[in-house]
Amino acid sequence: MEQTPQIPKEKFKMIHEDDNQEQEKIGTPSLTYLQDVRRRLLSNKVATVCMVLLSIIVLISVFAPIVAPHNPNEQKVEYANLPPKIGEANIPGFNGMQKRGGKVVNAYKEVGAPKGTTYLLGTDYLGRDLLSRIIYGTRLSLIVAVLATLVDLIIGLPYGIISGWKGGRTDIVLQRIIEIISSIPNLIVVILMMIILKPGLASIVIAIALTDWVTMARLIRAQTFQLKEQEYILAARTLGESSTKIATKHLIPNLSSTIIIQTMFTIPNAIFFEAFLSFIGIGIPAPNASLGTLLSDGQKAFRFLPYQMWAPAIILSIIMIATNLLGDGLRDAFDPQSSD
Repeated sequence: MEQTPQIPKEKFKMIHEDDNQEQEKIGTPSLTYLQDVRRRLLSNKVATVCMVLLSIIVLISVFAPIVAPHNPNEQKVEYANLPPKIGEANIPGFNGMQKRGGKVVNAYKEVGAPKGTTYLLGTDYLGRDLLSRIIYGTRLSLIVAVLATLVDLIIGLPYGIISGWKGGRTDIVLQRIIEIISSIPNLIVVILMMIILKPGLASIVIAIALTDWVTMARLIRAQTFQLKEQEYILAARTLGESSTKIATKHLIPNLSSTIIIQTMFTIPNAIFFEAFLSFIGIGIPAPNASLGTLLSDGQKAFRFLPYQMWAPAIILSIIMIATNLLGDGLRDAFDPQSSD
């Protein structure tokens, strides 16, 4: 019978208690939920770049009176339709040269502008500075977006929580109301508001307030249905906590990801809606500028003066694309499984 070979004692190594504890140490520090969300968001390079771009646009809009080089509504008809110019630099497209009468001439000298007069993005048909009007127009469009977001939160959030929390007949009635509101096109609501009110910011905001909160309410309702069956909610109800306290202490914190993500998608929708209304002439009245009115004015002379439309179109596209990509990044950060 074959014998098992003996292993020398010197091959064995005693494991001390200190060595055991050293092996059981966690290699990385523990993170809270929000810290983990921030880490995932910052690791998404596309979302980070979009967040930086939007932050710059928001800051410029907030400090528009300081940043804007000219009064956006100041008219200088003698400087009408001047091309972009950056100082005395000879940069193609930004050197003040323009084709007039079949010849390329210095448009600023042609109108007798004093030396040192520059308009970085040119002027419009009334001689107003396009850069200043774009800055103030972006500011106005962002105000519409912020007001639309507040309406979503003020109306849609409690509406969705009540519908999902109560259930039964209450939920049926509230959902039928939502279906009726959803069946009415936004454009019809805006036109009705303009019959009652004057065209302007108030009518646009009220039109958005009447219709745009529906999506938020539906999402919050669906999430509330899931959350109210969780153990911690049942424990709170067993302990006799009121529905209001449960909603503020347990539901809303756990709905924060849905609220933030939906908010990021509400902003571009509101901006585009305002731009569309202003583009067709039933939005922000003159002389105030918005991205929609600037696009509307620019497309009239697009064939001969394309820069008047390109600049606001690029800003609107950046805001729309960046906000949507940031929303996707936030969704992946709050719910990593959604990206699978």
